[in-house]
Amino acid sequence: MPSTTPKTYFKVLQRFEPDYAPFTITKYESERTGMSVVTVDREGPKVNGFFTLATEIHDDSGAPHTLEHLCFMGSRSYPYKGVLDKLATRAYSNTNAWTAGDHTAYTLDTAGWDGFAQILPIYLEHVVLPTLTDAGCYTEVHHIDGSGHDAGVVYSEMQGVQNTQGELMDLKAKRLLYPEGNGFRYETGGMMEQLRVLTADRIRRFHRDMYQPKNLCLIITGAIDHISLLETLDTFETSIMEEIPRPDAPFRRPWVQSDSSWLRNTIKETVEFPEEDESSGEITISFFGPSCNDMIQAGSSASVLENVLVEKEQVASAVYYSTEMRPDIVITFALSNVATKRLAEVEARFFELLKKTADRELDLTYLKDCIRRERRQILSAVETASTPFSEHIIYDFLFAKRDGSMLRAELESLREYDELETWTDSTWRQLIKKWMSDAPHVTILGTPSAKLSKKLEADEKARIAAQKKRLGSEGLKALEMRLAQAKAENDKEIPKEILERFQIPSTKSIQFIKTTTARSGLAKTDEMLDNHIQQLVDQDESSLPLFIHFEHTQSNFVQVHLIVSTESLPIALRPLLSVYLENFFASPISRNGQRIEFEQVIMELEKDTVTYGIGPGSGIGNPEVLSLSMQVELEKYATAIQWLEDVIWNAIFDVERLLATTTRLLAEIPEAKRSGSGMLGAVEEMLSSAPASVVRARSILVKALYLRGVKRLLEDDPSAILAQLEEMRGSLFRFSNIRVLVIANIEKLPKPVSTWEILQSRLDGSKVLNPLESRLARLSEAGKNPGNLSYIVPMPTIDSSFALSVSKGPSSLQDPRLPALIVALSYLDAVEGPMWTAVRGTGLAYGTSFSRHTESGQISFNVYRSPNAFRAFETSKTVVEGFVSGSTEFEPLALEGAISSIVLSFANSQSTMSMTAQMSFVRQVIRGLPPGWNDMMLAKVREVEVAEIRQVMKEIVMPIFDAKTANLIVTCAPIMEQPLLEALKGLGFSPEVRALASFQDDYGMKGRDGEAEEDLTYDEEEEGDLREGDGESSELDEDEEGEEEEEEEKLNSEGE
Repeated sequence: MPSTTPKTYFKVLQRFEPDYAPFTITKYESERTGMSVVTVDREGPKVNGFFTLATEIHDDSGAPHTLEHLCFMGSRSYPYKGVLDKLATRAYSNTNAWTAGDHTAYTLDTAGWDGFAQILPIYLEHVVLPTLTDAGCYTEVHHIDGSGHDAGVVYSEMQGVQNTQGELMDLKAKRLLYPEGNGFRYETGGMMEQLRVLTADRIRRFHRDMYQPKNLCLIITGAIDHISLLETLDTFETSIMEEIPRPDAPFRRPWVQSDSSWLRNTIKETVEFPEEDESSGEITISFFGPSCNDMIQAGSSASVLENVLVEKEQVASAVYYSTEMRPDIVITFALSNVATKRLAEVEARFFELLKKTADRELDLTYLKDCIRRERRQILSAVETASTPFSEHIIYDFLFAKRDGSMLRAELESLREYDELETWTDSTWRQLIKKWMSDAPHVTILGTPSAKLSKKLEADEKARIAAQKKRLGSEGLKALEMRLAQAKAENDKEIPKEILERFQIPSTKSIQFIKTTTARSGLAKTDEMLDNHIQQLVDQDESSLPLFIHFEHTQSNFVQVHLIVSTESLPIALRPLLSVYLENFFASPISRNGQRIEFEQVIMELEKDTVTYGIGPGSGIGNPEVLSLSMQVELEKYATAIQWLEDVIWNAIFDVERLLATTTRLLAEIPEAKRSGSGMLGAVEEMLSSAPASVVRARSILVKALYLRGVKRLLEDDPSAILAQLEEMRGSLFRFSNIRVLVIANIEKLPKPVSTWEILQSRLDGSKVLNPLESRLARLSEAGKNPGNLSYIVPMPTIDSSFALSVSKGPSSLQDPRLPALIVALSYLDAVEGPMWTAVRGTGLAYGTSFSRHTESGQISFNVYRSPNAFRAFETSKTVVEGFVSGSTEFEPLALEGAISSIVLSFANSQSTMSMTAQMSFVRQVIRGLPPGWNDMMLAKVREVEVAEIRQVMKEIVMPIFDAKTANLIVTCAPIMEQPLLEALKGLGFSPEVRALASFQDDYGMKGRDGEAEEDLTYDEEEEGDLREGDGESSELDEDEEGEEEEEEEKLNSEGE
């Protein structure tokens, strides 16, 4: 039980321990200011803070979002831009923030309590008493530069999203769901038109109204010293009492005292979004609902909506749902990649299925299985989540009673799931009818429009031309001077004594998690492990010498991971992985001579597991291998292994299922191609990777053509595809290709080794284990030796620009230059560091970042969402040149901060038991690093000299800006194409303007002659009409959210 001191103004409102998690949750409230504090005590190296304010506004000015940015520009006692982040890096901390529709949250991510407590009061002063200067508003929010173009960090951010499909549809839905005067109706990020006229005074008024301590909740998770916390907060409150509004002054609590939902009738509207490919659109359907909203779920192939609309009728590539916590919750269903000509028809079919579901008897057994799985996933999340309960606490603060009673009722136990299991068929169906099938709703049909794309481009050109004409040369010069003055004011030097007074805290309070390794079979090495867990493993002998690596943790679950080599898979088959992996858990299986249909397979899988999945091994540092994973309760260890046999060797390749999957994957391509940053990465994959690369073979730019050929063969000669899939399965799942990772409490795990004999008949244990693939070996010549390649890819779906440059870097973690390079990149990429100040701080881009890719021997530099990617790139080059030449000195205090940030990054990779166990496996097996490598690297990092940093910047970082040694890719709005082309030539590049489609590759798999890419959507003639009887045979009425949960997109001020 955490101790507190009576000498504090903070009283305890609630304190309890959830009966399903080893945490203590405490809610405090200040008797002086009304500030709320909720702590979640848990073990681990990280302490996380979410400083949350309820923010309500009744316009599209963007004041909540802009204020979130401006709070980082200085405070009363620290009136210097960047001082907060410079101090935070010294305290093993990182700051960030987001603006949602109903709140703004400032985050503090720290290794250890000492650093958190040290930076906390300074951070809170920036939130409660920021400087909010005119100069800060001018550079951070919006300004017009000397060339007559609009810029600013917030402006460029919103420029990148305002005219996207998702944003346009979401805004229209909000306008229809809520009336004038309701804060949920508005775009809190700010509309570009409003940002261009937003004033600093408007932002200051919003701060005065909303940023009061009584409207602030500090949510803190981790290993917390409560006495230290309360002393720190008491001192902080004393320091601000004379500056804040009187705590006893009248205050209208946001949202709770606002008008609620008003929707009385169903509304359906069409929204156009810019897109040259007009073949497929989107549908969103929104309802107001109750707090209990899990009665009809769409997310896996077993639910009625996904099963009928996606799998059987193939009229959408996915059906998923999301809930937005509001006083009246909003439930939104989204149907992705629907043929444009069938949008209205598919929307009608959605409601037909919904009504039929509500009118017929539900499968209560399956419903109970879903409820039990949801409970298991909560128990698992308690172990694996870095910041458990933070979202629950935020919404409790926004909408519930401030005494914490509802928070306690929600989090103290999982009894509500017991109650749900008692619900009758009638109860469930009445709920469905009341809140969905018979309820008024808002439908938005998102329609792609090439005409709109051209209009937006023409309108923006005309607006900029008119703006330049209106300002004239003298006006532009005046604006350039004003911008320079604002930058000078913002960038005034931080006194060194402020930074020097802030001592780097000890690392003693960082509680790193420990796991214990054991090995069996071919996993055993010359290094003999002498520990209790290894003894347990050795006692359980097995005749199958499978490579099994065990990581012992205190968990109630067991994670099983199969790492599968792809080296023996023929190159010609590697693009087919997209179809194979997509169908992996959703195919019929043969069991005891009987065929089990895929719907039943999914139902049984979800009954037995917590999670399951398969994909590339990116998360373990090698995207060229496959990672097959399953998490189950400890007593179902053998069940998980049996499932592996079923889904690997007993799966039936069914032509109908394969055709449905291929058609759905094709339909997802147009949406994927709308992302500027996504396509930047896709083009780079095609350039840097050889055809043998799994990364390249699974690229969206391969799928776009290759899957057309797969679809043709499935229709004309399905036996050819079936034979290829059989060959693929046989090539992959061999004893010599498989390494196993088991993460569990091995002391409670029955027969940890011999249970794998379930697979004895499938695996030939006499074979030799193949080495793991090398990402470097699967690079193309352009990837191995970058240089003299540059491309501009115009995209009508974006309004900004993105850039990615790739050059050579270290290809070994044992490279002697690596410690200096780690420090160099940490120094350059630091929040309020050199790149941040030069690029983001001047509004040239939303952000930039360097990345090391040791597995491929590359280094990359990314410009994210910029109004002019060339200027951001050129400025970044100038920054690095200054350090290399010596004209810019390294700041010793900033170097100390860079090293502290590296400590934080090590803590981030080990913030939970599960992450620590996985990283142990990666270090030992994937990377082959010696024991204690992390400690050795941290020691070397601390010893790096300035001369070494300058040298790696010269040898490794500078080549990324050189046309002879780097490959450069830019995606941009069409209006930017010509200016970028000319500007890049001035830097020595010879960019080629190429359409996105020109980078595609079919790997020799041809579609039908004359078939256009845009024809490959769900087609009325091909799939037939939507009929009343379709889907009647399905008895599956419910499912829970899919394996990958859609997260609400948030406006992050501190980078992506």
